[in-house]
Amino acid sequence: MSALLSLEGVCRTYRRGGLFTRAEALHVLRGVDLDLSEGASLGLVGRSGCGKSTLGRVILGLERPNAGTVRFLGEDVASPARRAEFRRSVQAVFQNVRDSVNPRMTAGEIVAEPLRNFFSLTKGEAVERSCPLLEQVGLKAVDADKYPSQFSGGELQRVCIARALAPNPRVVVFDEAVSSLDMLVQARVLKLIERIRDEQGLAFLFISHDLRVVAGLCREVALMADGVIAARGRSVEELAAMGHPIIEELLASLPPAFPRR
Repeated sequence: MSALLSLEGVCRTYRRGGLFTRAEALHVLRGVDLDLSEGASLGLVGRSGCGKSTLGRVILGLERPNAGTVRFLGEDVASPARRAEFRRSVQAVFQNVRDSVNPRMTAGEIVAEPLRNFFSLTKGEAVERSCPLLEQVGLKAVDADKYPSQFSGGELQRVCIARALAPNPRVVVFDEAVSSLDMLVQARVLKLIERIRDEQGLAFLFISHDLRVVAGLCREVALMADGVIAARGRSVEELAAMGHPIIEELLASLPPAFPRR
C-alpha cells in the first residue's frame, strides 16, 4: 500500500546559547524515516525528550525541518501547490486542551473555525454544521453555545476532536492527547477515538509515552530513541520481544497488570 504521508531523512536542529556563551547545536531529529498508510493507526512511543512531539510538529508543518522531506500523497508539503490541501488533510489534537482553544469562543465557534478557513462558509453556516460534529463525539447540539470554562477536561478534548474532524482530514496527529485526563475519562476518550478510527478509516499517528494506551489503540507501534526511529512492529509485545532497553524501561513503568514478555 502506498504511503499517504512519508518522511525521508527528516532532521531538526536547534541552536542554544546566549549572548555571552558559545552557541551549541541541539540535534533533536537525526534523519527520521517514517510512513503512514491510508487508514493506519501508528503509535509513536519513547522517553520524554526523545523528539516525539518535535516530529509531530514537523509533520503538521508547525516547524520546518533543517533537512529531509515530508511528503503527502507523494508530493513535498513545502510546495505551495500542495500546502492548502495538506493543511486541511492533516489535523491535530494536543495534550493541553485549555491552551488549544480560544476561551472567548463557544464550542460551536471553535469547531466551526476550520470550516470557515477551508470551505469559505459564513460564520452562521459553519456554526450550524458544527452541531452534528459535536454530537458525533458524544456531546449535545446545545453544547455549541457553551464556552471552554463550562466544560470538563474530557468534554473539552471532545470539542478539540470535533474540530480536528471538521475539515474531513485524512490524517489526525494525537500528541499526548489523553495523558492529562484521569483514567476513567481517558478510557472514554480512547473509546471515542477507536470508534472514529473504525467508522471513518482515518490514518492516526498517536504520540505517547504510555505503552498501555498505545497497545489498546494502535495497530502498529514505532519506538523513537535519540532522534531516530529505533524499531517498529505490529504491537507493543512485538517490540518488547526485540529486547530494546527503552521498551523494557517503558514497560517497567506500567502497572503490573500490563502483559510483559
